[in-house]
Amino acid sequence: MNVVTPAHPVEVIPGRDVRGAAPGGGGDGVERSALAVLKDLRKTYYKPDGSIMVEALRGLNVSIPQGQYVAIMGASGSGKSTLMNILGCLDRPTSGQYLLDGEDCATMPDEQLSQFRGRKIGFVFQAFNLIPELTVEENVEVPLFYQALPRKERRERAVETLGLVGLGNRLGHRPSELSGGQQQRVAIARALVTRPVVLMADEPTGNLDSSTGESILQLIEQLHREGMTIMMVTHDDRIATRCQRVVRLKDGEVELDRMN
Repeated sequence: MNVVTPAHPVEVIPGRDVRGAAPGGGGDGVERSALAVLKDLRKTYYKPDGSIMVEALRGLNVSIPQGQYVAIMGASGSGKSTLMNILGCLDRPTSGQYLLDGEDCATMPDEQLSQFRGRKIGFVFQAFNLIPELTVEENVEVPLFYQALPRKERRERAVETLGLVGLGNRLGHRPSELSGGQQQRVAIARALVTRPVVLMADEPTGNLDSSTGESILQLIEQLHREGMTIMMVTHDDRIATRCQRVVRLKDGEVELDRMN
């Protein structure tokens, strides 16, 4: 597989090194570029009368370098899902700044944000979210359809990406004809086909048995070795230890930020 992400200017958050970890938190000593930067990021939900209902995120300052593999953890109500929605450009912060690939996502108009999300971010979920009536290659083509790519190019890129995730021999099959692990590989191919700068995975092995889940984790780790930036939500400490870095939230704040 060849997954290449572009270079970006280095952005340093005070009190952290260029890898996003606190000083002394480990690392290879190589200066790396910041792909995602959160500056005093806050998300507040209000009641109809204007009073505060929940402060989901309370002034996060986090920098994620290009090419890093990050586990995002936290108990229910910690702000973990809110953070992932903002990182994935599915929601906006109430205040603060979110830079992804050098662009300020917090201030983009809705249409521009939607187009940016489609180009820059690949999503993999616990549920595979495949369209049962479509073949595997047609499922993978879906994001490219919304980018208005010609049909021939869509098909070529879908077939190529399915080959990269080990499913080149399953063309023409529908999701019901595949195992759970194969369906998740289709979902990963769909996430990669747009050539995003970051892969966001939300409990990607949650619906799989341990053996199948291991094969998916190995695939994700291979993507990381080839340069892909990966942000993964997980409740499993065993999976988190396989990531380069762990960011754990509690009550809307960073409780732990360490390099493995």
